[in-house]
Amino acid sequence: MQNLLTYLIFTPIAAALIGLFISAEAKKTFRILTLVVSFVQLLLIVAIVGQTTPQLGSFQLLEKYSWFSIDLGNWGILKAEYFLGLDGLGFSMVLLTVLIMLIAGISSWTIDKNVKGYFILLWILNGAIIGTFSALDFLLFYLFFEFMLLPMYFLIGIWGGPKREYASIKFLLYTLFGSILILVVLIALVISVQTPESGDTVVHTFNLLHMSDPANFIFGSILNPDGAWTIGSQTARWWAFLFLFVGFAIKLPAVPLHTWLPDAHVEAPTPISVILAALLLKVGAYGLLRIAYPIFPEAALELSSVVALVGVLSIIYAALNALAAKDLKRLIAYSSVSHMGFVLLGLASLTVEGISGAVYQMFSHGLISAMLFLVAGVLYDRTHDRLINNYSGLASKMPVFFVFVLVAFFASLGLPGFSGFIAELMVLLGALASGSTNQLISEGFTFAAAFGLILGAAYYLWTLQRMFFGPFHVKNEIRTELLTDVDKREFGMLISLALMVLIFGIFPQVLLDYVNPFAQNFSDTIFESIRFIQNP
Repeated sequence: MQNLLTYLIFTPIAAALIGLFISAEAKKTFRILTLVVSFVQLLLIVAIVGQTTPQLGSFQLLEKYSWFSIDLGNWGILKAEYFLGLDGLGFSMVLLTVLIMLIAGISSWTIDKNVKGYFILLWILNGAIIGTFSALDFLLFYLFFEFMLLPMYFLIGIWGGPKREYASIKFLLYTLFGSILILVVLIALVISVQTPESGDTVVHTFNLLHMSDPANFIFGSILNPDGAWTIGSQTARWWAFLFLFVGFAIKLPAVPLHTWLPDAHVEAPTPISVILAALLLKVGAYGLLRIAYPIFPEAALELSSVVALVGVLSIIYAALNALAAKDLKRLIAYSSVSHMGFVLLGLASLTVEGISGAVYQMFSHGLISAMLFLVAGVLYDRTHDRLINNYSGLASKMPVFFVFVLVAFFASLGLPGFSGFIAELMVLLGALASGSTNQLISEGFTFAAAFGLILGAAYYLWTLQRMFFGPFHVKNEIRTELLTDVDKREFGMLISLALMVLIFGIFPQVLLDYVNPFAQNFSDTIFESIRFIQNP
């Protein structure tokens, strides 16, 4: 079966087009169609697994078609392609997207306001996220990347909480600023890169595989590794990496560029918080792994201490904010910032263990954060109150819900047996192993990150103690009869995520068979490119 990735991307977009012709009153139809879309995507994922080998060190399922070509006269020819493919990184993120969008779709059954518009935007967002994770043409990646912003902006701004307008505008402004920085680098790159088969006519390309090969940079161009232009005291390539790092760090988000996230999470409806934490944050890390590091490896190595420092600051600062949080969703949002700091630390190490750990953390955190926001949503749907101090002794009133909260909290704080433990352990081992390239990361930052794990245990255990233990008590305005245990729909979503978190914690090799070859190839390619740039 050919073009599996195209089918995966455009199945939800086709559903969105069909949804335009369905009556807004047919709410059940939209909910069922969402399940149909997810079922089709699950079948496509099974087919993808059947047509790929676990050793995804190189790209597979490639789809490459000419998109457009423009004659720029003396500049040469500008060429863009519809170019898709998966390696271990892309596969793990596409798999995560399909699983999370299924959960988010089921969670969205409680949406009752403007159901037609909600599900159409949800389907568009689905296709754009998968497109971002599978595009191998920078322009195509950028279009899918930007295409995610508007659906998310409206999903927060229309279906969010009381301060939804402020949260959605803040989200849009932050991400648009990051997008502008990425666009500047995109333009500089397409001017600087030619296809290997250009011949006498210079053909500028957006192909990410060509961009990551220093041999394809045009001599004399602003980003040519051999004598790149200087801007101030640094080369243009150094600044280009910094622009990409800031642009993607906003999406990650990393401290101090994180402030849009807690507001967005607090105001977003539960399904959108699930997607935001589980998937959209991963796009920032994915961009660093797919674009910034492979294209500018020497700048990445030079700034590795800065990247690691930002990661450690994110781990500790966000954990301290979570410790002080009074709102349950805000606590979970800050925990997401803290956990994504481990991704930056693993990436900065440039070791195979660190890169594998970073990708595993992206996948693991996607599952765990989805479960965390679902349990927060279960409570909010009943009482419309998220303040931690307004609850006490909930374990006696909602025992099944309490078990799921235990699983989610323990998985997030990195308890052995859960997927989060494997990811964080690999990141710390990778950081320790980076001593040959960066002693600061190996020693100082690794132990600082380990301290962040202690803070994570502190805010989760303290929240458990306040909300679930002791005598049962709720704030006077909260009606006790509303605190019913999880229903069948909620149980199905939570048990599915709990089982996946356990499976990937006990049997990590299931996913590592795909991730490790990517990490090995990534690390080898980075250092080979650095050697080529230093000795062309």
